Amino acid sequence: MRTTPATREFTDEEVSDQEVMGLLDVARFAPSGGNRQGWHVIVVKDRTIRRRIRELYVLSWREYMAHVYAGLVAFAPLDDGKWTGPAIDLEEARATPTPMPFSDHLDEVPVLLVLVVELAQLAVMDNGLDRQSIAGGASVYPFAHNILLAARDVGLAGVMTTALARQEPAVKDVLGIPTGFALAGMLALGHPVKVITKLKRAEVSEFTTVDRFDGAQFSPLA
Repeated sequence: MRTTPATREFTDEEVSDQEVMGLLDVARFAPSGGNRQGWHVIVVKDRTIRRRIRELYVLSWREYMAHVYAGLVAFAPLDDGKWTGPAIDLEEARATPTPMPFSDHLDEVPVLLVLVVELAQLAVMDNGLDRQSIAGGASVYPFAHNILLAARDVGLAGVMTTALARQEPAVKDVLGIPTGFALAGMLALGHPVKVITKLKRAEVSEFTTVDRFDGAQFSPLA
């Protein structure tokens, strides 16, 4: 866990189907609400489909970066926890080239996994609250992270991205994803160009308090 970064640059070395099967075979033991395991993985191999996924991802990436250039978090619910509409001109963003090796060469990534989830299998316990819903993801994203941890364990690396969700209708059409399923994310995997062994993250004391949000810093008892 201390050495599993988001890796977006891979060598040309292939990853076999057997290796991918091994990752999924380990990752499937992730927890999910009611142990319903509502996920479905699409291993994208066809070159034409890969190119189309790349094209759609590029559009999503342009929207994302337009927010970054404006000093914003992409599509964040800024209005008291609610999203009330685009904070940027989305049409202009999609028409503005934003070069980036990962997005521009996405179709060349050794392994592309599109992760979808059956919505009816999600216990969305925060539905109806007056804010952005997030709880449903608890039944699919542990599985996604397990894939990344499994990859790290065998010398591979990868990244999970949700950007492609911006183009969900087109992605569902390309991949034949039926009604009732949602695009949860995409994982790109391969042999890393550079192995990261030291990550920088906030210290526990920076995000953990006792009894209340504004309580004292949590720390071991003396």
